[in-house]
Amino acid sequence: MKIQTEAGERHVLAVTVDNEAGVLAKITGLFTARGYNIESLTVADITADHALSRITIVTSGPPPIIDQIIAQLDRLVPVHKVVDLADHEAHVEREIALVKVAGTGDKRIEALRMADVFRAKVVDTTLTSFIFEITGNSDKVDRFIALMRECGLVEVGRTGVVAIARGAEAL
Repeated sequence: MKIQTEAGERHVLAVTVDNEAGVLAKITGLFTARGYNIESLTVADITADHALSRITIVTSGPPPIIDQIIAQLDRLVPVHKVVDLADHEAHVEREIALVKVAGTGDKRIEALRMADVFRAKVVDTTLTSFIFEITGNSDKVDRFIALMRECGLVEVGRTGVVAIARGAEAL
């Protein structure tokens, strides 16, 4: 099956679901069955009694496709609410990445200098490598990773996007 990558806007969907086994499989199965791509996916428990989870999905597509995805998600039994954060005035997005860079001499100094510019923290170091932690929007993380390729990028681990609408009300 070919995953559809139609041109369209990027959308961040916040999906509130029952925290039970199989829910994530149902949601990702919906995307897979229809050939829609998930660019980023994060899941976390959001209530003290562990009854609900929030799934943040980043996907792209033309408005009719996004509307169809939202409608189909809303029909799933364990789903309580689906919110397209692109429909809200403003929201905050963040992603965390751990970036391992190996190098010595000038490459090592350059990696530290660029990490400082991007406000990345050194969370581990050896005589020949660093592991940086960087937090920000996906574009910032992408730019940092691209620059680190020149300094000896070894490995990257990313969390995926988490997002929340601005303002005093909960979605």
